[in-house]
Amino acid sequence: MPSKSEKTIQEMTQAGVHLGHRTSKLHPQMESFVVGIRNTVHVIDLEKTAIYLEKALSVIKELAKEKKNILFVGTKTPLKNLVKEIAEASNIPYVTERWLGGTFTNFKVVRQRAEYFNTLKSEQEQGQLDKYTKKERIKINKELGDLESKFGGIKDMANLPDAIFICDIIKDKLALKEATAAGIKTIAIVDTSANPALVDYPIPATDDAISAVRYILEQIKDVIVG
Repeated sequence: MPSKSEKTIQEMTQAGVHLGHRTSKLHPQMESFVVGIRNTVHVIDLEKTAIYLEKALSVIKELAKEKKNILFVGTKTPLKNLVKEIAEASNIPYVTERWLGGTFTNFKVVRQRAEYFNTLKSEQEQGQLDKYTKKERIKINKELGDLESKFGGIKDMANLPDAIFICDIIKDKLALKEATAAGIKTIAIVDTSANPALVDYPIPATDDAISAVRYILEQIKDVIVG
């Protein structure tokens, strides 16, 4: 019988967690996590990934146990539906569209807009918008769609999160920067082209393969849901 660590490494290998970026994109801080090259891409040391993943999961498990809030962020187009799916299954807030500058640093204003969206959505569901003309309803529905894309995933996030999980710290560098400035714990997948030193709890892994990101998100969901 393989050990838990061996089983984890086998699963990560099957998911393609170890296949990083092209060799020309290696960040110097990621050198210690690389064990070789395959077809011009760096191969990540999955033994180290397993250790860092376990550390991140331990932190997330403790946060969930203490009823602390975690926010998922994944705005890369191929990952949007996956991030939304796992976040909703875990009953936690998420951002899958463009990160709105000031989400953390100007949270009061963001919260007001989210509450406005909730009110408008509630009025729509209760048929209270029927009193408007067709032209007015079209305009309101368009506004609702815009608000949904911006605030739908955080509509119930009443306070700043205690931690943030980011799928790609280069794509969502502003989210990482704001979280760091706000003193929010940062947990993230860090590919070979990124700097792990920017994250409190980095997980060395590819941020491109959907199967790899799904594997990591499923592990997180399991410790949150229990």
